Amino acid sequence: MIKKVLTIAGSDCSGGAGIQADIKTITVHKMYAMSVITALTAQNTTGVYDIAEVTPEFVAKQMDCILTDIAPDAVKIGMVANSEIIKVIAEKLSQYGARNIVVDPVMVSTSGHRLIDEEAEAALLEYLLPIGSVITPNIPEAEVLSETSIKNQDDMVEASKIISRKVNTTVLVKGGHLVSDASDLFFEDGRFSWYTSERIDNPNTHGTGCTLSAAIACNLASGKSLGESIKQAKAYLTGALRSNLDLGSGRGPLEHTYRLTVL
Repeated sequence: MIKKVLTIAGSDCSGGAGIQADIKTITVHKMYAMSVITALTAQNTTGVYDIAEVTPEFVAKQMDCILTDIAPDAVKIGMVANSEIIKVIAEKLSQYGARNIVVDPVMVSTSGHRLIDEEAEAALLEYLLPIGSVITPNIPEAEVLSETSIKNQDDMVEASKIISRKVNTTVLVKGGHLVSDASDLFFEDGRFSWYTSERIDNPNTHGTGCTLSAAIACNLASGKSLGESIKQAKAYLTGALRSNLDLGSGRGPLEHTYRLTVL
């Protein structure tokens, strides 16, 4: 039986991030991809130019259609634009007993721009992050969630402790934003693990966070532990970066399909 993975996120019309990146990642892992779209974005490799939010009612209808028919083995959650959508997602996942939930708290853009308002941030902390099997903030997002400044690995440790206390779940703080170190910190049940991979010199990193969280969800769906899922997901992401795909005039996307053999 094929494993099924549901992605709940925004659409990226340029194909590098969001729903499109997730579906590519899930498909390359030889799993069946389903999607709930929370927002439409007008974006490309040079930036995000407009966002059209989906209504909470329509998000709920999408989730009902999927979860009453094809039960996912894992769920990845990305961009959630407002507090009402956040509440609906949390309610529906709890209602249907969803498991292996990976939450990528898309809160801050690579350029440092806040993507959600304070009300949505509060709802994220109260309703969505606590139901995650693991949450995957990058450095700027971990700074917002922990209300601390992160400049080094020691700061990452302290931030992960604060975040874990706040939401009572497992945390993976992604260290890619630290210039000197690309190690990720995994904090589970009071224990810390560092996951270090080769740092790829590639400016085209659009969608790396989406891709990593979707890959973690795929590995969880296959029955792997959280630790092993993170290890395998990072290996997949490293390969997608190493392929050096170069599309667009800005920060380009990854080569999600690098594992596929051309017939």
